[in-house]
Amino acid sequence: MRRVDELKGKSVLVLGLAKSGFAAAKILHELGARILVNDNKAYNQNPEAKALEQLGIEVVCGEHPLHLLDGMDLMVKNPGIPYGNILVQEALSRQLPVWTEIELAYRLSEADIVAVTGSNGKTTTTTLIKEMLENSGRTPLIAGNIGTVASEVAKSATTNDIMVLELSSFQLMGTEAFKPNIAVWLNIFDAHLDYHGSREEYIGAKAKIGAHLNESDALVYNADDEIVVAAASQLNGNKIPFSVKQKVKKGAYVEAGMICFQEETIIDLSEVVLPGAHNVENMLAAVAAAKLAGAKSEQIRLVLKGFKGVKHRLQFVRDWDGIQIYNDSKATNILATKAALSAFSKPIILIAGGLDRGNEFDELSQSLTHVKVLVTYGETKEKLSNLAKKIGLKTIQAERVEDATKVALSESQPGDVVLLSPACASWDQYKSFEERGEAFLTSVSEFLQID
Repeated sequence: MRRVDELKGKSVLVLGLAKSGFAAAKILHELGARILVNDNKAYNQNPEAKALEQLGIEVVCGEHPLHLLDGMDLMVKNPGIPYGNILVQEALSRQLPVWTEIELAYRLSEADIVAVTGSNGKTTTTTLIKEMLENSGRTPLIAGNIGTVASEVAKSATTNDIMVLELSSFQLMGTEAFKPNIAVWLNIFDAHLDYHGSREEYIGAKAKIGAHLNESDALVYNADDEIVVAAASQLNGNKIPFSVKQKVKKGAYVEAGMICFQEETIIDLSEVVLPGAHNVENMLAAVAAAKLAGAKSEQIRLVLKGFKGVKHRLQFVRDWDGIQIYNDSKATNILATKAALSAFSKPIILIAGGLDRGNEFDELSQSLTHVKVLVTYGETKEKLSNLAKKIGLKTIQAERVEDATKVALSESQPGDVVLLSPACASWDQYKSFEERGEAFLTSVSEFLQID
């Protein structure tokens, strides 16, 4: 761990616990900062708060009094806490730096960093890069939005390691000097506008992945996404494009059915097992980043021949008497569901629904060509059902994913695909897309009477 002497003796308010806040508070305490933690959860329901108190860290639970900011030099907030929070607003008005623990991870890490962002495909691409970097001479360590707290991983990372971080816009917005050695920007789609307030703010948050790059760093970017191209043009770094539409000699591309990087043929697409046209973009981005980070082509080929996807991300569940079942609970926006639908030419029973963020679903209609039944649930079930009725598509409403799964399987026939791809966030009924996906998997097993 690189010692961050600038934090020694500083007064830091850690806002929000969960995994990232809990880890940040412990690390900052170890670095010699004076820590005060504030969490909305009541003390008697807050084991993390009690654990921090055992370390001598003061914790205030259940409310956000403004006086907690008195004398503070810095705020480190949980990325999920919006900037409209009263304490965050007050900290900004006092011109205090507001970090997420990603900034802390960057300052701690002795290892080089590969960072991946985008509206969709982050987890698949991050996982691919990590696996491609196995046997490269350095140990890849995966962390960030993928589920492992980055600062905890950074704390023990050495120059013999390389950190591969999946980063959300929430995490990136709270960075100040963060600078990866290789930044990967996959795409942009209107998402999380309820958090960021505008599309411009959302793009600006994503762009922070490359805000401090210099010519010795690389920016791997999607040359087929006009918004990403425009934003990347304003950033520094060695620009490395990837494209499924054109031969970009400096980057990664598809030519004659082959994945190539800088005119080296890597693998024939027919040997790749990961389904979906959108995953070709993810593979190209991963190949470019991995090659730049020192991955061997043989290892890249080995990964691409065996990689079947990540749980809850167009995950193949099983074949049930000729019916293929897929779990794409991570599809929390329309673009992700459109990408999932494009992966199949067979008839689809689609399960969709979830949190209502105020948007309509008309732009999904053109992607429903192969859908024969739309099963809807959650807050958006009426909106999605109305879309189906408008285009003459059979629709059935359910309450939750568990009910919708049983309906979808009952409606399916051999040759069909049963696909959970919600096009919405999960928070109306589930704590996370993972919990929603697990509910789907459990319901499949119960319906098929599988142990």
